[in-house]
Amino acid sequence: MYVEQPPGFVLHGHENKVLHLVKALYGLRQAPRAWYAKLDESLIRLGFRRSASEHAVYLRGTGARRLVVGVYVDDLIIAGGNQVDIDTFKDQMKATFKMSDLGLLHYYLGLEVSQTEAGITICQSSYAAKILETAGLTDCNSSTTPMGPRLKLSKVSLAPAIDPTMYRSVVGSLQYLVNTRPDLAYSVGFISRFMENPTTEHLAVMKRVLRYVAGTLHFGCHYKRKKDPQLVGYSDSDMAGDIDTRKSTSGILFFLGDNTITWQSQKQKIVVLSSCEAEYIAASTGACQGMWLARLLAEHKGEEANTATLKIDNESAIALSKNHVFHDRNKHIDIRYHFIHECVEEDRVRLQSIGTTEQLADILTKALGRAHFCEMRSRIGVVDVQHIH
Repeated sequence: MYVEQPPGFVLHGHENKVLHLVKALYGLRQAPRAWYAKLDESLIRLGFRRSASEHAVYLRGTGARRLVVGVYVDDLIIAGGNQVDIDTFKDQMKATFKMSDLGLLHYYLGLEVSQTEAGITICQSSYAAKILETAGLTDCNSSTTPMGPRLKLSKVSLAPAIDPTMYRSVVGSLQYLVNTRPDLAYSVGFISRFMENPTTEHLAVMKRVLRYVAGTLHFGCHYKRKKDPQLVGYSDSDMAGDIDTRKSTSGILFFLGDNTITWQSQKQKIVVLSSCEAEYIAASTGACQGMWLARLLAEHKGEEANTATLKIDNESAIALSKNHVFHDRNKHIDIRYHFIHECVEEDRVRLQSIGTTEQLADILTKALGRAHFCEMRSRIGVVDVQHIH
C-alpha cells in the first residue's frame, strides 16, 4: 500500500514520491483481530448474542425491548424500540470503552440517513459529488440513463489506452455508490469488467455513467413503514450478454414489503446453453440470498424463518427447479446450482411465475431504454430524496 506524503511533512527533493506503508494502519497486524475479540467479549457479557446469520450483528431482549447492534470495525449502530434500553446500553459501553455518542443516525460511512414520519431515506449525494469532482465532471451535462441500450463492448479494443489507475479509482468509487443505488448496479458492474486494460472506448462508457450520476445526485432509497411486511425476491438473467466470454448476467432483487433491501448484478461463472439455464442459475443464487435473509429477519423478530418467495419470468426454469429427474438437457449443469431443488422441496423457497413486464430485476441484467429504465427505477424504490417530506 502506498500513501501520499501528508501536507507539512513532504520530503524536500522528493515531492512527487509516495510513502510505502510497512506497518498496518491500526498498529500491529493483529490489532483488528484483538479489537473484535474484545468487543465481542464485552457485548456477550452485557447479555447480547451474536447473530448466527450475520456475525456483525448482535441482539438482546425480545419484542419491544429488542436491541440490535450493527458493528463495522469501531463504529456501532444501535437500533431499538425502547429509548431507556438504548440509553442504558450506551452508558454500559461508555464504562468499558472511550466512546462518542453521535445521537440519531444521520451519517454513517458515507451514507446519509434521514428519519422522518414519512419513512427513512438513504443516499450518498456528498460522496457522489466527490466522485464527480475527482473525475473532473462536476459541471457536466447530465444523462437520463447510465448506459445506452444494446451497448456492446469488448476487452479487446483498438482504441488508445488510458491511465488505468484513474479508471480503476473512479470505478471502485462507483462500486461503493451502488450500496444505495440499485439503478447503478448493472452499469457499474459492466464497466468494472474492463479495469485490466481500459481504453478510450471504456472511458466514454464510464463518463456516461458519471453524467447519469450528476443528473441524479440526490437519488437514493426510500423505506416506508408497513406492518408485517413479506419477503419477496425477483431473479432474472440475460442470455450470453458478455461478448468476450459469452457468459450471462444474473440480477437478484429482494423486497421487504414495498422496500428494496438487497440487490445484486453479477456475471455468471459458467457459460450456459440456453436462456432456461441462465434463469435457473440466477434462481439458485436468489434462493441462497432469500434463505439467508429469511433467517436473519427471523432472528431479529425472534420467530421461525418463513418461506421466501422468489418470482421468475421463465416457466422452463421453474419447471426445472421442481423436476427431480435430470434429463439430458440439464445433467451437465454444475451440481451446486441444483441446490434450489432441495429448497423448493422443503418449502424454504417458493417459486412464482410472473410476466416479463413485471420482472423488476430486469434493471439489473441489461441496459434499458430511457422510458423503461425510469419506470423500473421508481418501482424499485429509487427516488429523489430531496422531494420526500
